[in-house]
Amino acid sequence: MPLNSSLRGPLSKGSDRGTSLPFVFLVGNHSSGKSSFINHVLGRPVQTAGVAPTDDCFTVIAPGPRDVDQDGPALVGDPDIGFEGLRQFGPTLIHHTQLKVREGIKNVDFMMIDSPGMIDSPATSGGMSLLGYAGWNGGSAGGSSPSAMDRGYDFQGVVRWFAERADVVLLFFDPDKPGTTGETLSILLHSLGGMDHKLLIVLNKADQFKKIHDFARAYGSLCWNLSKVIPRKDLPRIFTMCLPVAIKNSGDQNSLSVGDLPTIQALDQRALADLHQTRDEVIAEVMKAPKRRIDNVITNLHDSVHLLLMHAVVAEDVRSRYSKQLWENRIQEASSLILGTALAGMAAYLSVPPQLTGGVVAATVLGVGGLRWFNSAKLKVTEEQLLSAEELGASFQRTHPQEVSEADEYYASVWQRIRDPMRLNLLRTGLADFPAVGKGQLQDLQNILDEEIPKLRRLASPSHHGSTKIDDRL
Repeated sequence: MPLNSSLRGPLSKGSDRGTSLPFVFLVGNHSSGKSSFINHVLGRPVQTAGVAPTDDCFTVIAPGPRDVDQDGPALVGDPDIGFEGLRQFGPTLIHHTQLKVREGIKNVDFMMIDSPGMIDSPATSGGMSLLGYAGWNGGSAGGSSPSAMDRGYDFQGVVRWFAERADVVLLFFDPDKPGTTGETLSILLHSLGGMDHKLLIVLNKADQFKKIHDFARAYGSLCWNLSKVIPRKDLPRIFTMCLPVAIKNSGDQNSLSVGDLPTIQALDQRALADLHQTRDEVIAEVMKAPKRRIDNVITNLHDSVHLLLMHAVVAEDVRSRYSKQLWENRIQEASSLILGTALAGMAAYLSVPPQLTGGVVAATVLGVGGLRWFNSAKLKVTEEQLLSAEELGASFQRTHPQEVSEADEYYASVWQRIRDPMRLNLLRTGLADFPAVGKGQLQDLQNILDEEIPKLRRLASPSHHGSTKIDDRL
């Protein structure tokens, strides 16, 4: 992080500090069952559930010895829980967050975070106009959508902040809006890119379908809309599930059921069992959040070092080319000054008339001054050229020739993520003031990738055939 600060690097402030407990983050359409799922996992009603939007806050639910509610300023101001980074999104966001500490819940070693439901249409958010390729693998988001500040704060940025730090991310859809909400697709495009390893896509309330063709239509619509923002042939798995609901004409009701949902009598029992099995799989992934924290921390370290290393290498290449031009100009100016001074000294030594000696001195001063002005203008043009998108791309290709020749998609995605922020930082700082990067610093970063992270992976992973731990034990 100190190197990142000195180089105006791509890592956000406080990105090296995590939350006090692992957490699961839920995001999705309104009335998609996020709150009901949280209540089901916790084993007690904590969130209010309903068909209409019921909450406009980001709610952090944490285990504790007794029930306590805290508002946003108290949550963000807590120096231990780990959400102080939300200050950057402004007071409106702070006042739309809350903390609920609950006793007797099942998640004793992790938190769950509920988010406001997304309710707009593609036309109002510009959703369909945003559905181009923009780095599902972590590429540049290309800016926020036109409605990014409709809530009074950068909703996309806040979702990405939570998702980056979450250990499991659940994206909920429901049969009524299977991927057609523009804000949801925009969030998937801009805020959840590059998080495939911890993102689960859930089609909830599948027990509402009474006819198979209704399910096929909704599932196909969801896949079609997801294909617009996931630019690859193979879509991720969609977890089709439902939650326990009240059965009419039965005295046995689940206290955590959701309102007046349809009965499940129309469903074949085998189909219902399949939905329940899928729900259990999702809950199992949620319960793995504490174990996944270790892997996610190592993955975040790996990702951060790659970002910073590429930033440092490319920025140093650009700075060194600028510095080379600068020193060539200085040598020209110094050579002209030395030559003029030598001629003036020789004229004085040979007792040349003072007028001629003065002319030599004046010509030297004017020549050096004019050359300095010309070189300054030329250096400014050179800096503009070096910081153009084309020249930065050339610097990336020059510093990573093997990865470019092998069409390495990972390095291409890392470059897409750092290119625009790096260009802005270099423009703001100026190449003349940008600090040099030593070979030792680059080697330290490379050593983290080559030596330290593999050691951490071996320590965190279970023993398997061929691992160093087994070899050492044998």
